[in-house]
Amino acid sequence: MIDLYTWSTPNGRKVSIALEELGLDYNVHAIDITKDEQFDSAFLKIAPNNRIPAIVDTDNGLTLMESGAILMYLAEKTGKLMSGEFEPRWRTVEWLMWQMGGPGPMLGQAHHFIKFNPGVSDYAEQRYLNEGKRLYGVLDKRLEGRDFVAGDYSMADIAVWPWIARFEWQTIDLNEFPRVRDWYMRIVERPAVQKGYVVPNPQEIPLPA
Repeated sequence: MIDLYTWSTPNGRKVSIALEELGLDYNVHAIDITKDEQFDSAFLKIAPNNRIPAIVDTDNGLTLMESGAILMYLAEKTGKLMSGEFEPRWRTVEWLMWQMGGPGPMLGQAHHFIKFNPGVSDYAEQRYLNEGKRLYGVLDKRLEGRDFVAGDYSMADIAVWPWIARFEWQTIDLNEFPRVRDWYMRIVERPAVQKGYVVPNPQEIPLPA
């Protein structure tokens, strides 16, 4: 059993989607970041960086924070969604790290300035919008001739997809990136993605026009 501490953010959804895809039993503990619950002392013992998501694996007592590390752990625990073969495995890790270093922080800043604080800094809005479009372009190019980011559907797709699901917040038109759009819709159709997306709060998955 996995205890999942999470909220309805791209990083939180990575883990709930992965758990659904893997068919693992898990308990959900909602950490409402709009009420600063991530700073509670009890949560701090599990996630020293005060960020969701985090897990406790009751099989072995392991506590783990950082969404990328959690995805890699769950893949290793189950032997699924990350190939055991040399090159496919490292392609998955490569694009998982791309998400952690690129779309995660850069699109997160786009949300901060474009969605929540419009007009505060035209420079910041333009900077993060431009970088967001560049990253979408990288992903679009990567998906040329591929259904999924690292070949077969993997933890790389699960890491990237929830950030693309915020395309409206980023004021990005998915139709400008047709391979990303088609990849996004392939993943939307997965039942485990639909189930994992609404953890811990029911919300509709955004769809491109």
